[in-house]
Amino acid sequence: MSLPVHSEWIEISGGFAAHLTLPPSGSGPGLLVLQEIFGVNDHIRAVARQYAMDGFVVLAPDVFWRQAPRVELGYEGADRQRGIELAAKLQPAELVADLQAAATALRGRAEIAGQKIGAIGYCMGGRLAYTAAALAGVDAAVAYYGGGIHNQLELAERIGCPVQFHYAERDDHIPPAAIDKVRAAMAGKPHELHVYAGAMHGFNCWARASYHAPSAALAHGRSLQFLAQALF
Repeated sequence: MSLPVHSEWIEISGGFAAHLTLPPSGSGPGLLVLQEIFGVNDHIRAVARQYAMDGFVVLAPDVFWRQAPRVELGYEGADRQRGIELAAKLQPAELVADLQAAATALRGRAEIAGQKIGAIGYCMGGRLAYTAAALAGVDAAVAYYGGGIHNQLELAERIGCPVQFHYAERDDHIPPAAIDKVRAAMAGKPHELHVYAGAMHGFNCWARASYHAPSAALAHGRSLQFLAQALF
């Protein structure tokens, strides 16, 4: 049985596309779902449907649209290597412009009708959600194991909205010292930071070997509570 949500690709501007998913009610607050290095693939589209079922108007922008439009990659081998190479080609200024364009497009949707918008992202997308909190005017952001956030702590000074962070205790890419830097940079700002015991990088993705159902369920519940309080 199909879910009572509607999904389609839309164009934001000049070839920049995003995957739009509407909730069963047809309207609600907006949520940018920001991809990993693997593109707007089956998993990201499923996450979009998950949050649409929770009542959000979801927009998943194609971050790699300049390099490989609508690319969909797996998590191992050559696909993983290609994702790394595509991510390395991203230009910071273009990324910020794309985040701002996506946020503007989402906020302008008739289905939003003046309601708030947020951003949620995973790995690379987690860093982009943090960036969106600082530079794209979203009203809340959720970052799952956002790689590289600890190297962009100067952006924390520009964040005025609440931000929620989810980290894995056994993350080979984000050591505890990096998490501590993020915690210190966000001190005094509205935020939550959670570390999941026994979990590894990518614990939220059920298509990855590192999927950890208890942590994913707990993080999803926390994300929903956080976003509901910030956006509804």
